[in-house]
Amino acid sequence: MENLSLLLLFLSIGVSHARVVSVSPGPLLRVEGQPVSLRCDVTDYEGPREQDFEWTMQQGEAGSIQVISTFDQRYSDVSLSDRVTSGDLSVVRLGDSVVELRIREVRSSDSAAYLCSTPSTDSVFSGNYNAGVTLKVIANTLKVAPKAPEPVVPEGGDITLSCNVTHHLTDSTYLSVTWSIQRPGIPLVDILTVGPDGDVVTGSDSAQRYADGGIRLVIRRDGAFGLVVAGVTQADAGMYVCTGRDWTREEGGQWKNIVEKTVEMGAVAVTPTARSLSVVAKSNTTLNIDDTMTLTCLVAAGNLASLALEVTWLVDGRTAVSLGRDGVVSNGSPSVGLERTGPGEFRLVVRGVRGSDKGMYSCRVRAWVGGGGRWYQAAEKTSNPVQVLVTQIKPNFAVTLTPSSSPQVTGDPTELACHVTNITHFLAGGRLGVAWEYTPLPGPPGDRLTTTQTTLPIGSLDAHGNLKSGTLYRDRLESGAIVLTRVEPDTFKLRFLRTQEVDMGVYVCRVTAWTPSRQGGMEEAAEFLTPPLNVRWEPKRPSLTAVAQRVREAVAGGATFEMSCTVSHVHLQDPGYSVLVQTQESVDSATRTVLSLSPDSVLQHGGATDPNRR
Repeated sequence: MENLSLLLLFLSIGVSHARVVSVSPGPLLRVEGQPVSLRCDVTDYEGPREQDFEWTMQQGEAGSIQVISTFDQRYSDVSLSDRVTSGDLSVVRLGDSVVELRIREVRSSDSAAYLCSTPSTDSVFSGNYNAGVTLKVIANTLKVAPKAPEPVVPEGGDITLSCNVTHHLTDSTYLSVTWSIQRPGIPLVDILTVGPDGDVVTGSDSAQRYADGGIRLVIRRDGAFGLVVAGVTQADAGMYVCTGRDWTREEGGQWKNIVEKTVEMGAVAVTPTARSLSVVAKSNTTLNIDDTMTLTCLVAAGNLASLALEVTWLVDGRTAVSLGRDGVVSNGSPSVGLERTGPGEFRLVVRGVRGSDKGMYSCRVRAWVGGGGRWYQAAEKTSNPVQVLVTQIKPNFAVTLTPSSSPQVTGDPTELACHVTNITHFLAGGRLGVAWEYTPLPGPPGDRLTTTQTTLPIGSLDAHGNLKSGTLYRDRLESGAIVLTRVEPDTFKLRFLRTQEVDMGVYVCRVTAWTPSRQGGMEEAAEFLTPPLNVRWEPKRPSLTAVAQRVREAVAGGATFEMSCTVSHVHLQDPGYSVLVQTQESVDSATRTVLSLSPDSVLQHGGATDPNRR
């Protein structure tokens, strides 16, 4: 029985409750006029789930003042009843065992030690039934005095945002400042914050720009905070706002914002670069060969100093030379250069001009804003065109076409020579090219290439000696039946190994003078055509005569028969022959082949030959 009593006592002690009442950790420092919430909760209690709470306050040695209760509406001290009635003082239940004492606008007279008590609902009085926290209310000395930024800033320029945030240094509070921008239809976006511990925190849209130096922080000695937004774009236009905050450190080292003030700094509009960008090219000029050409491109803009310019000179719409925004020249050469000679002034220099340098020149400018890894093209504009004329004395020479070998009959070789003489004004490094052309004789179609007198290209040799074949002559040129040659620097030849009747007609030789161009190739400088040359002969139709003769006549079976075949020709050169020997039993009977001999002397037996006799 004694052991059972001890066991019951032990169980009783093991399940007993010890009420715990706790409040917000303190002491708390708050600013006059700001809302304040003091939390109170109770745990490990017996009785109803919903607990009641009472708040009292004590200032110095004075007695306790009843503030508010969750269950007694007449609990509040008469000095606080008006504030309770107006809702300035209230208690809000957050749960069955959690409430908050809320002060809508705290006053300096609210500085006191606040005690939260819970009436006991426990069967045994155990634990703590109240807890207290000290609240200190200080005057609101936070001041935010921004300086209005320039209302209009050119694209690519800088926006300077100065904001002076101060307070009285009577308590352990710390300042922070935040710059934000309000764009039409978009919520306020933070740009950058200098925290109470001096740390810099950037907004999500500003982190990379701050890292690239596009946003810079400046803190002046007088306590004013300055922010410079460099290389502005259209996205930087809007209303700028400065927010100052006062902070205190609470238990656990956590920062608590106790008061803040937001002030509009002013609206900023960004002027587009395209609106003020001006590009002018100067001026029309006439030059001689080997002169030096100088053209100037003048660029003006309202924000010229903030722009990175990319300048390109165009000739007849083609790029001649470019100067990048990084100062690197593209497509330049020792004779072609582009340089910046002053703010907004760019000079194109071409030394030793050639005829190919003539044309319409214009200056294209692309304006870039930004910096670091953040560049974007703000505007592009092309200047008025200026005309550049190059006076040159073209090469001059005479060309003649003579037959070196004329055909007498079809199949004879033909050779025509094109001679270039009396060459003057031909630049060093120049070369000659030739093109051969043919016009057929009028007449019936026959075997002619065309029935009309259309000029047909035979082939040409360019300045580098490359052969280009005419469509109708390609096969004969590729097989070597027709040959184009340059036998001397000033002499060209056209040769037909076997002239055909379709080759009769009128021939001309077209000689072109080529000179070195600015781009490194060759350009046409002059062209001369020979007088036409007729190539024709009296066509003579070829003919063959074949005579068969008995050499040995067979008079009986088993005897030998021998015959000869004599061939003669007219108007044929070195022909080859094929021979066919046939037999016929009678004039009316069928013809049978005995044997044949090809032009290559290949012998074949015919069907009339007994295989045993072959």
